[in-house]
Parts: sequence; structure tokens; C-alpha cells
Amino acid sequence: LQNSGCGINPGFAEESIEPEEETVIKAAGNSYLVSPSLPDFHGCSPGWSSAFYGAECFDSEVHRYIKNLGKQKSSESQNIDAKKLELEQLLMMETKNYRKTMKFYQKLLQKERSSKGKSPETKSVLPKLRVQLQEMKSKVQFLELVKKYIMYAEQWGVESCVLPTVIHNGRTDTVDVAPMDESSLFLYYNTEKHQCNNQNGIKVLQAGTPLGLMAYLYSRNAFLEGYVQQFLYTFRYFCTQEEFLQFLIDRISRTLSSASLDPSTSLTKICNRSFYILRAWIEDCYSVDFATNTDLLCTLKDFICSKVVPLNGYGEHLLSLLEDASARKSGSAHQCVSMDKCEEESEEDRKTLHSLCKKLSEDVSRKACLQTANFNWKLSKGMGPIAQYQRERLYTISSVLSKPCYNSFTEEFPGSLAKADEVGPYLLIEYSVQQLCCQLTLLQQEVFHKCHPVHFLNSRALGVKDKCVAVQKAVSAETASLKVCNLFLSKCVQDQYLLQLLRNADNISTWVAAEIVTCHTSKLQVSLLSKFLLIAKCCYEQRNFATAMQILAGLENLIVRQLPAWKILPAKVAEIMEELKAVEVFLKSDSLCLMEGERFKTLPTIPSAHVLAMHVQQLETGGFTMTNGAHKWTKLRNIAKVVSQVHAFQENPYTYAPDFKLQSYLTQRITRFKDADISALAADNCANFHQIPADKHSRKIQDTLRRMKATFQ
Repeated sequence: LQNSGCGINPGFAEESIEPEEETVIKAAGNSYLVSPSLPDFHGCSPGWSSAFYGAECFDSEVHRYIKNLGKQKSSESQNIDAKKLELEQLLMMETKNYRKTMKFYQKLLQKERSSKGKSPETKSVLPKLRVQLQEMKSKVQFLELVKKYIMYAEQWGVESCVLPTVIHNGRTDTVDVAPMDESSLFLYYNTEKHQCNNQNGIKVLQAGTPLGLMAYLYSRNAFLEGYVQQFLYTFRYFCTQEEFLQFLIDRISRTLSSASLDPSTSLTKICNRSFYILRAWIEDCYSVDFATNTDLLCTLKDFICSKVVPLNGYGEHLLSLLEDASARKSGSAHQCVSMDKCEEESEEDRKTLHSLCKKLSEDVSRKACLQTANFNWKLSKGMGPIAQYQRERLYTISSVLSKPCYNSFTEEFPGSLAKADEVGPYLLIEYSVQQLCCQLTLLQQEVFHKCHPVHFLNSRALGVKDKCVAVQKAVSAETASLKVCNLFLSKCVQDQYLLQLLRNADNISTWVAAEIVTCHTSKLQVSLLSKFLLIAKCCYEQRNFATAMQILAGLENLIVRQLPAWKILPAKVAEIMEELKAVEVFLKSDSLCLMEGERFKTLPTIPSAHVLAMHVQQLETGGFTMTNGAHKWTKLRNIAKVVSQVHAFQENPYTYAPDFKLQSYLTQRITRFKDADISALAADNCANFHQIPADKHSRKIQDTLRRMKATFQ
């Protein structure tokens, strides 16, 4: 399932191996600072695949492998410790081999570059070595999946009949509390046949009260079914962050002091599962729950310091995890770094391999970016010198624009920004379609990788509507919509990063329209229209659907669509407009259309934020509760599956070589036109109007006078 293949950038001939050493080394470096009395406590977050695939995440091959793991003879009984020991040894060995092969591959790649492809030996070995690397990576990923299954299935879960104990475990004088009536949790099941292990009578959760849904987190199969990850995405519909944290705190407080080291007791399972869930919550949702709610974070830290640290080694791990998450949030939110403290040697190896693979990917991408794009149409790169009167008119038009406020990124390039206004749109003509596509994609990736699946939930409360232009900009409108459309609980804190994402999309659309209407010749308008159409085509072929749809929105601006330049646009280029509309229809047709097949696992993808928000809104339509007050888990599960694709796409980043000069130019132009009035800009430019030639106009007047004269004769 987790097999990713070699990352092939569409439109490029060169393959690039994705830098996944971070995941690989984390699996094999088993020198974590864990007390001897504590179980393995790293990588607790099940990940997006758990929410998306559910029980199908672990297929029959995983089940067969685990069945034969940890026993030397067929007659021997299975032992979880033996399984874990054998698996850790295999992971360490496979990872070590993968690391050595990767370094050898890089040396050969550098040798080929230095010889400029004249070495026949390296040229014949590289493809074979690349295939071998992919096989080794697939083996490591499979073992990592097996490890997840063992960690989630074999430890710290309780049977469904014991779930009432999770709620009514206030008594700590007994090790095992007698099971109570399961119906008190209001959990409803359907019986289905499991596709992986062909077992009949599998219970599938359908609905439950908020307390029952939280208790189900302690079910033995909660991790395997994808329930934990789905819960972390959607629990805000039926409980607040404070209520969920208090539930976990109560479970830990009631079991921590009396929990035995014997893993078979219910109290020990409840205590350890509570820590696993808490850690998974922090790992996956720190940016949307704890970073935006200081009171929640303080409550958690106070509890850990006062109650957990004195009694259990988990406390130090949780505090370290919070520090790492905070540093990652304040630093680079989209970089995946390890949450655990490793021994010095393992940490150094991991950093070395990470830098090795990152450099390898960048080198391959840089080579790919220099290649020609797969288009049959080429535009002229030069438009001649800029006339002085045209430069003056640029400043006349700019008077209707708001004064731009440049962000920290653009302020690093003051020289290029000063020149950007002077050259206007002409620099867009000078750069190739491929160059502009790559840099716009990197800019879009920067904002997309900062978002979280939770950001796309409850978007109606933020004022997001079916039309992009309807994204509210007034605080009063936002406040009014919260009272009417809020699907989260009233006290639930919601991060509003989605609005920033949508405003960025609107700014790019406005920039596209503004650049076109400010062109002062029909020839330049045709060139710029063609350039934007080709960029949009290149973007969607590279699976950057966000930028492609933003350019389409700019081209579909009412003023832009009425320009005379469309009539003299080459037919082949004009056809791209219909292609873009077809892509838009495709994206709107199915909420999971980008997750079909295997391409999303190997190719970088950036979805359209507005289209995804609309799909989630469609799933949110209708009631969330049944007549008896139980919440529909089937509805919440479907929502979690759709938003999980955000994390899936973020796992495969684009590795184009950044051109900071071009990025600063693009950022400055987008910022300058973000609040522009397109109609006002168009009115100041005569090229935007249909004009009758002077001689033809004079001839019409003479014909009219001649006819009038004839009537009086």
C-alpha cells in the first residue's frame, strides 16, 4: 500500500528518487531514549493512509507475514516480543543496505555528470541501480507497515465489551473491572465481511454518543480500522478540544498510579492507550489545536509536569514532543522531522542520508527543468525594447492600485522588486513556460504545505461559498456567518488558515487578469494570453491543479473574456481554454478523483483549495445526529477520508530548483495587483476595446454624407 515508486515529474524525461530517508531511518534507528519499563513510544500517529483506507490499510500480505513472524518452527506459538525483535533486526538491516546503495547511486550519478554522459559503464548501471533502490525502499516501507500493525493491533487495546470500563473506571482498587452493558455507550454496528482476512461478523461502527465515540478509541481494532486518525480529523463536530483533553486526562489520572506492568490487565491497557492517543493527537494536530489555543496547551503541560512526570517516564517524552512540535510550527511547518531523541550516531547518520537524498532530488529536478516542455507551440521570447511612453503609462495605470505591502520573503530582494515595476509584464514573456510553471508551483507549494486537513472542515462558518469571489473580507460578515453556519461546537477553537489559502488564490487570479488588461498593444496581449494558457496547461499536467484553476479564474474574468485579443489568438492555444474548463469539471465531479489509481503516490500533487472545500461542504450537508442524539460516524468517516488527501499530497513535494529572482518578481507583481480594480485598469487602456480603423471610419462618414446628399437631389 505504501509503495511509492520512483517519483517521475510529469513532462520530464529524468526520474527523481524521492527523499524518504527521513521515514526510513526513523524506522530503523531503534536507539530511542525509552526507559526499560516503557513500551515502544514513537511514531504513534497512524497517518493519512489509515484514515483513507481504513481496515484495508493492512492487506492480506501483511497478515500472512505477521503470522509467520517471530517463530522458528511451525509448531511454535506466536510471541509478540519475538515478533518485534525479529522485525527490528530486519528493518535495521534493510535500511542499512538502502543507505549504502543510495550513496553508491549518488557517486555514480556525479561521475556521469562530470563525464557529461560519455561513460558507458555508469550509463548502463544507473537504470538498474535505480530499480534496485526502488525495490529496497518498497521492502523497508512494507516492514514499516508490519511494525505499525504489531504496535497498534497487538498492544494496549481492549475488546468492545470492555469499553464501558473506559468510562466507568473511577474505581482503582481492582485491577480488572467487570464489563458493563455496552449499549450504554450507544454504539451501533453493522456486520460485514472483512476483505483482508475473510472473517465474518466484523463489527463496523455506525454511530455513538460523544462519550461513546471517545471510548471507542480504546477498542482493540481502533487503530487498525483507521478510527483513531479519522477521529482526530473530525472530533470537533461533537466535542471541543478541552473536552477531549479532559477525557484523556481523566483516563490517565484514574489508571496511572494503579496500572500494573502486566500488559494483560485492563487498567494497564487503558493507561498506555491513553498515552498513545495523546501523542498521536500532538503529532498530527498540534498546529490546529494546541498552537492556536494557549489555554489548552498550558492545561496539558501542567498536567504532565504535576501528575505524569513524577510517576511515569511518558512525561518527559510528551514534554519533549511538545517542544519539538512548537519549534517545527514556528520554523518550517511543512518539513517532516523526527519527534524523538535518537542517539548521537543514529541522528548523524539520518542527517547525512537526508542531505544526500535531498541533494540528489534537487540535482535531478534542476536537470529536468532545463529540458524543453512537451508543447508544440512556442512563443517569441522577445517583444522588443519598451517604449518610453509605455513606461510612463505603466505609472499612470498603477495610480489606481493600492500600495503594496511586501512580505518578509519579497523584502529580501529589494533590487529585483524595484526593477519589476519598470519591466512590467515583459519579463513574463522573456521566461519560458516551464520556468514560470516551476516557480509558480513552488510558491503555491509553500502555502499549501502549511495547511492541515482540519482547515477544510466547517468552512461555511468562515464565509466560504460556492464562488471564489464570495470569500468574505469583512469581519462583520464573518461574525454573522459563524452564528448561522457553525457546525463545530460553539466553544471549539477553529484555525482560519483556509481563508488565507483562498485569498492567495484570488490574488493570483486577479494578478493574471491585471497583467493582461494592462498590456498596451494587441500583440503583447496575445503573447501574454498565450503564455498564461500554456502555463496553466503545464501546471495541470504537472498535477498542480491549484495554480491551473487560479489562472483559469483570471482568464474567465468578465473584462478579460471581452478583450479583442481572443479573436486573433492561435487556434491551438485557444483550445487550451476548453481543456482547462474540462479539468475544472473533472475536479468538481468527484471529491476523491485525484486519489484514484497509483499516480498520487508517486507524483507530487497540489489540489484546488476551493474545490476541495466545496466537496467537504457537500459532505457536511444534512444532519450529523440521529433521532436519539447519537452522532453518525459513517458521515464523519467519509469527511475524514476526503480531507486526508491533504496529508497524502504533502508527502510528495515538488523538487524543482528554486529561482529566487523570478520568485521575487512574481511575488511582487501578485502583491501589487492583489486588490486591483480590473475594470478601472482596463478603462485606461485603449487596447482593451474594439476599434474601427481610421480609414474605414472616414469612408463610412463619406458614404453616409453621399447618401444624404442623394436624398435631397
